[in-house]
Amino acid sequence: MIVLKAAQEKLLGALQSVAGIVERRHTLPVLANVLVRKDGGRIELTTSDLEIQVRTEIEVDGDAGSFATTVGARKLIDILRSMPADQVVTLSANQAKLTLQGGKSRFTLQTLPADDFPLVQEAADFGPAFGVPQKVLKGLINQVHFAMAVHDIRYYLNGILFVAEGRNLTLVATDGHRLALAQATLDTEIPKQEVILPRKTVLELQRLLKEDDGPIEMRFAGNQAAFAFSGMQFVTKLVEGKFPDYNRVIPKHHKNALLVGRQPLLASLQRAAILTSEKFKGVRLNVEPGSLRIAASNAEQEEAKEELEIDYAGDEIEIGFNVTYLMDVLANSAVEIVKIELQDTNSSALFTVPDTPGFKYVVMPMRI
Repeated sequence: MIVLKAAQEKLLGALQSVAGIVERRHTLPVLANVLVRKDGGRIELTTSDLEIQVRTEIEVDGDAGSFATTVGARKLIDILRSMPADQVVTLSANQAKLTLQGGKSRFTLQTLPADDFPLVQEAADFGPAFGVPQKVLKGLINQVHFAMAVHDIRYYLNGILFVAEGRNLTLVATDGHRLALAQATLDTEIPKQEVILPRKTVLELQRLLKEDDGPIEMRFAGNQAAFAFSGMQFVTKLVEGKFPDYNRVIPKHHKNALLVGRQPLLASLQRAAILTSEKFKGVRLNVEPGSLRIAASNAEQEEAKEELEIDYAGDEIEIGFNVTYLMDVLANSAVEIVKIELQDTNSSALFTVPDTPGFKYVVMPMRI
């Protein structure tokens, strides 16, 4: 049976969109496979890692009738990648094998039964759907994702908090040392819904979302979130737990504020970071009217010093930070000017962007 006949780039694109979550090592061999379901000229491709399930559909040529099987996702992608983009490829089924043909190339692949593939059971208690343009959600994720924890024992920090309330969508990430928050406006008013998306889900959404006005529809349930965009269905388990009260962490009345060019500050910090110690990554910032001095040193008694002219007329403050935390926020932004609000040596700093009122970044100081 000819399961499908399509251009290499069409089939490869569809497979790549669902294969990002496929793990290389699995206790269940079938999870290394993609579920291929044929219904006439429509092919449905589904992958899962038991936590996340991604599905997409493509229209293709092929024999009439229905058919379902699973085949190794990575192998299929690697073979297709090696073929010319404009080549027409054919996928045929024969007993427990699939044959992929393109030009004079022919590959026979082992399959596993479709019935063995563990589909995610969708929750019954989804709240109301709401949406934003894909580029808006991608932008929000880009503004906060770097502040997520990695393998923290406080598992609720290994992800991003999504809060939809009224006409606001707020994303918050923190690892306990810094916190990033970004907001966008929704078209419709919805009751408050709050979920924590796992780190892997966040990174996969970031990869798949497009920089365009195409919509993404979101629905949240007690233990699941569902997203629909670009012809894809994306379902994920949530992180259980209570996210920290982020409003308490954000400073409200810091009396000293300075404006500085993002790119010059990032370049100075990158140079100073070369001579920070591997373990502490600490830099000292000296702020005084008109000037910001940056200093770093290490165990070998090497030293780096940088100076920037700034728009500032407040108190003289000397404060230490992990340089990586400062570089992260500057590297993940495209603005020209950032505003930094400070109180004293021991209080956290607040980074904001004059033209983006919904963005806030809080970073704790460190002793140097």
